[in-house]
Amino acid sequence: MNQTTSVVKISRDELRNKIERKEKFVLVEALPEMYYRKVHLPGAINLPHDQVAELAPTLLPDKNTEVVVYCANTLCQNSDIAAHRLAQLGYTKVCEYAEGKQDWMDAGLPVESTLDEAVNS
Repeated sequence: MNQTTSVVKISRDELRNKIERKEKFVLVEALPEMYYRKVHLPGAINLPHDQVAELAPTLLPDKNTEVVVYCANTLCQNSDIAAHRLAQLGYTKVCEYAEGKQDWMDAGLPVESTLDEAVNS
């Protein structure tokens, strides 16, 4: 119905509040897997910007789920590319945290890593 689904910008404080309130949404890091494994925002899944069309149907089966996409920082375009691709694919609630991981960590907020789990694999 809505062919011009837009991507809404979300601030660090808005995102932090969503996480703290345990709101129902999917947090997506749009960087390549090696960067995701090194460090990512709490609860984020990895959906590289160049694999959205291939992976989104499996990782995000419900197109009405709220999705918040981020990448490294404002200079990085991965989150913008991924968010707009999700909107093109029919996802109806797509937000972009454009300031990304750098802004989050600069604010001293918690992050996660999967590197320890990957050492023996």
